[in-house]
Amino acid sequence: MGAVTVGETAEREALLTVALGKAVQGAGAYSGSVFLRSRDRRALVLAATCGMPPSLLGGWRLIPVSSPIPVAAAFSTGRTVHLADADETVRRYPQLAVALPYAFGSCSVPVGAGGETFGALAVVWAAPSGSAGLSKSRRRHLRALAGRLGSSLAALRARTGDPVECDPQTLPVEMPAPGAPAVRAGLFDWDLRTGALLADDELCALFGLDPRAFDGRADTLAARVHPGDRAAFRAAARAAAAEGRLVSRSLRVREDEGEGTGGERYRTVDIWGRVPEVRDERARSHLVGVVIDPRAGRAATAAVERLRDGLFSLTPDGRVSYANRSLAELLDVRGEVLLGQCLWDALPWLSDPAFEFRHRSVMISQAPSSFVACRPPDCWLAFSLHPDADGVTGRVVAVGRPPSAEEAPAEPPPPAAAPARLGVMYHVLQLGSALTEAVTVRQVCQVVADQLLPAFGGQQLALYVVRDGTMHLSFHTGHHESFLDWLEGMPLHARLPGTETLTSGIPLFIETRRVLAEGYPDIPTGEVNSWAYLPLIASGRPVGTCVLGFDEVHHFTTKDRGVLTALAGLIAQALERARLYDAEFALARGLQRGLLPHRLPELPYVRTAARYLPCTSGMDIGGDWYDVIPTAGGVALVIGDVEGHSIAAAATMAQLRSAVRAFVAVGHAPGEVLAGVNRTLLDLDSGLLASCCYLALDPGSHRVHAVRAGHPPPLLRHPDGTAEVLSPETGPLLGVDPAGDYPQTAIDLAPGSILALYTDGLSEERGTDIDVGIDRLRAALAHAPAGSLDELADRLLQHACHSSYRADDIALLLTEYRPVTPPH
Repeated sequence: MGAVTVGETAEREALLTVALGKAVQGAGAYSGSVFLRSRDRRALVLAATCGMPPSLLGGWRLIPVSSPIPVAAAFSTGRTVHLADADETVRRYPQLAVALPYAFGSCSVPVGAGGETFGALAVVWAAPSGSAGLSKSRRRHLRALAGRLGSSLAALRARTGDPVECDPQTLPVEMPAPGAPAVRAGLFDWDLRTGALLADDELCALFGLDPRAFDGRADTLAARVHPGDRAAFRAAARAAAAEGRLVSRSLRVREDEGEGTGGERYRTVDIWGRVPEVRDERARSHLVGVVIDPRAGRAATAAVERLRDGLFSLTPDGRVSYANRSLAELLDVRGEVLLGQCLWDALPWLSDPAFEFRHRSVMISQAPSSFVACRPPDCWLAFSLHPDADGVTGRVVAVGRPPSAEEAPAEPPPPAAAPARLGVMYHVLQLGSALTEAVTVRQVCQVVADQLLPAFGGQQLALYVVRDGTMHLSFHTGHHESFLDWLEGMPLHARLPGTETLTSGIPLFIETRRVLAEGYPDIPTGEVNSWAYLPLIASGRPVGTCVLGFDEVHHFTTKDRGVLTALAGLIAQALERARLYDAEFALARGLQRGLLPHRLPELPYVRTAARYLPCTSGMDIGGDWYDVIPTAGGVALVIGDVEGHSIAAAATMAQLRSAVRAFVAVGHAPGEVLAGVNRTLLDLDSGLLASCCYLALDPGSHRVHAVRAGHPPPLLRHPDGTAEVLSPETGPLLGVDPAGDYPQTAIDLAPGSILALYTDGLSEERGTDIDVGIDRLRAALAHAPAGSLDELADRLLQHACHSSYRADDIALLLTEYRPVTPPH
């Protein structure tokens, strides 16, 4: 693929800005953005913004595609993500609400073409609680715009080779929110010798003339000027032409259509003109320039300068664009110090992130806000902020000390303190929020990779953990398979960057191969050019080392170093917690599996297959069990479920399983077996209940006798592939009634039939009646193509895993009836 030309880049930027402007305007929003996928497909990169400057987006310039963020969800699923207000945002995307806790609504739609998704387009609008959000027609319009943008990007790629992907290092295209211009300007070219004047349509409009009827004469425009200004301006213009200098004047232009000056209304415009610097004397008689209508800006400025209140204006990214004299006096600073600066950067006593948070809040929510701050030593000032899409107008007045510490900081932060920026806070909040959902070591490692690599532009990530005083690789992602292989098995005292950073507790940032060779000459570099070694230390103990690798030379800014150092602590705590979880989980699951049959008996007339799947949430072990017990007259098939998830439930399960085997061994009938097990559970006095299903299969009669104790009914798949839910009579749960009766039901069984016993974890679904879940399982049993009983068991488990909700363990026992000899 060839290099992208400037023209091709400009064409893509034009496509983005046009689509984004139409999207913001059509949705009635105040801000919008377009994210395009990165070349490694791991992240979405901010490519264009409208109304909201990228600085307000903090860490949202790079978003991992796996993040639970609306634009990432729209990209990954290809669906519209519409959040009507802040309440819906909190419910559906809590991580977004943590990082941007403001009142706003948003709609994100995928951008793509031909089944390929390139990115996502999002718009944001002010939305107090209870807002309805965008109408369906506006959402359709937004999706149509995104579709056209995707088609245009695909066509551009096909025609020029310009990649759709966006480089994370490329600055996003910024455009203001749609709105009326603050200043109108018209251009002119005036021939002072002949009086001919060329004027554009805007200049004619400023003078109240129809551009199509303008005769091109300066006198026609002069007739619209206040008589007192005409002669002075003509004199200034001719002097400028003679001396070759700039002319600048204010003129009063008539707004009405009448003649004379009596009762007429005028507005003031500014005119700027210059004689071109050319050798041709004819050209030197021309005055070219611009006429500007500042919309009463001069009068407004004069008015606010007279006020005793401090007034200021902020650009959307928070920089001061205007400050009156009273503000400078109240803040005790020169006005020129404020212009072009953020208040929290220019004034140390406003450097607390809470004040920056206020500005972000009013811009994103488009709702006014106020706060109180203390100018040292004891001058308390009340700030009020009033936003629109173009920025913020602020007012400052002096007040007494606030009534409570909640309204303002009790003490101003010391000037020397380095304030935490909101961008840093975003990364900490985002990773911290994601790590709370990671339970196992693998999940923690995956979250770290998903968050850190896109956020900092890295290509490699390795997590080494400490075991027995040596380093061992726990996780690696990236296209360099041998990345850091030399660190495997190294002791902590080895003089290597991955161990020294851990023993010293100080992060190590290596920006070039030369720096690495100077400090560690024997370490192979591979294809990586920059490295960040982060020590993972929890509770004062070394946990491991997190290493980021960069294919290109990467300069670690002060902000990068601070953020990565802060995140290392979060990663260490999460990794240590996950390692403990994995160890305890392995112990608990090993205990539970030890209580289940290690293998099922091989019998000539039946084939069996069993599966056990622990619950996906939580670590406690459960009480599900199954068993296959040969008897004198055939085989007993048993499945049961002790309530709860605990060591007590597992212990009770083991005792009930042993009790079933004991009653079967002495030749009890099926109903008597469950009656005896019921009494055993009551004698144990565990306080737990249990369900059970017991089938006694007699190959001599081609029949099974079924007994149930509150357990889900068994399923039967006939040889022709149809399946039914069996309905044997049921008795009470085990552990309820000492005199409980457990009737048995006889069921005929054709050769080739398959019996399915299961616990309720396989059939339960969120918001669905249990009978509906059982019927869906029956349908799955009937229609699942399977070449063997084991394959059929696996397919039924897949059915459970595809369910939207599963909060219980699963035990499954399949039995295929295959008599090999005629019955005697």
